[in-house]
Amino acid sequence: MKKACTVFAVCITLICLVSCNGYSAPRAASRSGLAFRAFVSNPLFPNPFGGGSPAIEIVDASKDQLSRFSISLQSLGSSVNSAGMMAVSPKHDRTLIFSPGDNRLGIVDNAQEAVSLTINLQRPSESFFVWTDNVTVFVALPSLGIPGELPGAVERIDISTGSLTATIPVPGAHTVVPTPDGKAILVFSDNSDAVTLLTPSLIGTGTQSSAQIPCSSTQTAACLIAGSFDRPTFAVFNPSGTTAYILNCGQRCGGTNSGACLTFTSCTTVSALDMTQTPPVQGNSTAVPASTVALLLGNNLYVAGTPVSPADNSCAGVTTAATTCGRLTVVDVASMTAAAPVAITDGYHNRMQMGSNGQLFIGARDCTNVDVSGGEVRGCLSIVNAAGSISQSSVVAPQDNGDVTGIEPIPNRNVVYVCEGGRLRIYDTATDQLEKLANGPVIVGQAIDVKVVDF
Repeated sequence: MKKACTVFAVCITLICLVSCNGYSAPRAASRSGLAFRAFVSNPLFPNPFGGGSPAIEIVDASKDQLSRFSISLQSLGSSVNSAGMMAVSPKHDRTLIFSPGDNRLGIVDNAQEAVSLTINLQRPSESFFVWTDNVTVFVALPSLGIPGELPGAVERIDISTGSLTATIPVPGAHTVVPTPDGKAILVFSDNSDAVTLLTPSLIGTGTQSSAQIPCSSTQTAACLIAGSFDRPTFAVFNPSGTTAYILNCGQRCGGTNSGACLTFTSCTTVSALDMTQTPPVQGNSTAVPASTVALLLGNNLYVAGTPVSPADNSCAGVTTAATTCGRLTVVDVASMTAAAPVAITDGYHNRMQMGSNGQLFIGARDCTNVDVSGGEVRGCLSIVNAAGSISQSSVVAPQDNGDVTGIEPIPNRNVVYVCEGGRLRIYDTATDQLEKLANGPVIVGQAIDVKVVDF
């Protein structure tokens, strides 16, 4: 009895001490606590019931290690039923993630590592960005129905409230590309030879008038830029935003591909567009074998695509089991002249990023996947050593299969993250061989897109 009383007295004393000092039991952490993170969208993140749920996986981008924390995209308040492409706001405080399963846009609070809001887009989108004010999003919706108009529009959305603030009719609007300062936006439409110019400062509220009017010396919210374009699909701006280089997809997108380039029987062009004029004026063009994606560094515009002519899309002597190949062409924008192209993996090229050490990563979808037992393996990714003059020996086709859906160089490191075929791959750019790291994080489910959210 004496021992029991002693124990009881000690317990009461401890309880009093704990209460007086304001102590409370530690709770389980709800965030990763990492200072340098990469987000990876995963629509099939394993759940306790044996299935997959949409989530964002968190990677320690300083160590290439997968965090034990993830961001669930399903909750009672805000949820989406899938996880696809992402975009990061200018201040890196939010990440937008598109859900192709229900055409919703999830807004993730990066600090809280949680979904703060979801927005119904009504139709699929493959192009959106957060504007310079950090709260306005422009989204291209090629199939959005608008009464009295052809399908297609660009929507302006306030992501702080989730409210739709304007709808600009642009038939078939597929891709939106802003100038570096955000003062203008170029819109590229499906099955069209037109380029639409949006001026954000002139956009009012609600539904705008049709964008299908020619641009003139009097700026309007939306207008068509005059020029001889051939199924334009994308643009790259110089750092000042004074010039846009328009990529004409040509025959691959149903155009004409008039003219000839180098030894190719058919080709397309890259056109310079003077954005300092009102309206913008098309300048010089240069012929390239194919162009669907590009990246500008200094005076070098790296242009990738896959030719459609049977005589042109061969692999030009490259040893491969694939019967078709794409092309990478370097255009000197100072003279608008193109160097001889090199063969890369084929498909519809829509991603390009420069990693450290001059290693250029080019990704495509719908390519010829090669998987020869005991022999060649290659998919939709090409890596090109662009540190010097580019030749065929500069090109590496990594041994992976599948569409490339995300490419993200890691700042201040010799590392590039790539999502290919639903897997997250990590490449070391310290050598020209660019050997794949063997001990990178394993994403269980599907790795769709990857974005660095801390700088």
